[in-house]
Amino acid sequence: MQGAGRAWAQTATYSDPIIVKWGFLAAALVAGIGTVAAAIAVAVVGAAALGALSEKPELAGRALIFLGLAEGLAIYSLIIAIMILGKI
Repeated sequence: MQGAGRAWAQTATYSDPIIVKWGFLAAALVAGIGTVAAAIAVAVVGAAALGALSEKPELAGRALIFLGLAEGLAIYSLIIAIMILGKI
């Protein structure tokens, strides 16, 4: 019964340098592209939100929600990059 417990505790680690290199590259690309996409989204949504707020100040809550959705892109890409690094 102790042998089965040890089998569940094993994790997959890769010692092949090529796999590790591609894993680091994938994590860097995910984090970089996700962050740039979030920055572009925040720039576009932020400009539109400020334009809408200048005409109707009661839209402030909706503008913040849309800005939060745009920031979610960066958070999700960071989570995926951490998951990739956890598999290396």
